[in-house]
Amino acid sequence: MLNYILRRILMMIPTAIGVFTIVFLLIHFIPGDPVLMMLGDDAPLVAIENMRARLGLDQPLHVQYARFLTGIVQLDFGRSFANNRPVLDNILQVFPHTLRLALAATMVSVAIGIPFGIVASLNRDKFLDRTAMIGSLAGVSAPNFWLGLLLLTYFSVRLGWFPVTGAGAAGGVFGDVRYLVLPAVALGVASAALLTRLTRSSMLEVIQQDYIRTARAKGLTERTIVYKHALKNALIPVVTVVGINIGKLLGSTVTAEIVFSRPGIGALTVRSIYARDFPQVQTNLMLYAVIFMAINLLVDISYGFLDPRIKYD
Repeated sequence: MLNYILRRILMMIPTAIGVFTIVFLLIHFIPGDPVLMMLGDDAPLVAIENMRARLGLDQPLHVQYARFLTGIVQLDFGRSFANNRPVLDNILQVFPHTLRLALAATMVSVAIGIPFGIVASLNRDKFLDRTAMIGSLAGVSAPNFWLGLLLLTYFSVRLGWFPVTGAGAAGGVFGDVRYLVLPAVALGVASAALLTRLTRSSMLEVIQQDYIRTARAKGLTERTIVYKHALKNALIPVVTVVGINIGKLLGSTVTAEIVFSRPGIGALTVRSIYARDFPQVQTNLMLYAVIFMAINLLVDISYGFLDPRIKYD
């Protein structure tokens, strides 16, 4: 296992370098001058040139790229053009809010998707199965920003059950849960719909296997067959999707953060793009890439715990 993990980490290095290079080029090739964004179009030419020199934007692109890679190796990601703070400090200030929201949305998707998928598979072509499939189709089709506005209008504005905007106090693992419920549901419904369909199809495949028939022939209860024998084997593709969804949700929280006026790395990235804040955008996107690669590694490692037949050489 240790050798496998080390090999995977070594394989992640060239992938990360490729991602970092693409991020750097995309940020520098998009239209817009960060200096003009800060000083305005009517700023004196001398002030513009001095600002470019201070930020290092007057240097050739390959020199800026070399400085960018050197900073990554030294864990120095630069300072934000917008507020002159270290970009890492800006991220650490808002990332806990994004992480809480992504984890809460994942919990919503798992709590809804897996049970509904199991129920649908055990009632194939019956009322519960058709209801679950229609619900999953509706969940996949509903845009999360539209669902967020709908939840906000009904449960916050009309009923007053949940706060309208903000993230609440930062204490505890999930902070003030009241501020998490609606955005987590808005983000988690689409993932729950996908998990429902995937769990159903995976369970249908597993319960038709010979060892399930043998378990029934031995007189085991249906509950034992489903939850002890079938579900564990059916969860392997489900775990893959859950892991990918965590990384996906970390990157898609921007809609919920904007709709619910929550602080987070998604909203920070959008503001930084508008301001052409190169160091902040680059670091934010690099963080997404590293987290996604780390989650994929953890998902692959989890296969061995779910299925003892899987070995890592």
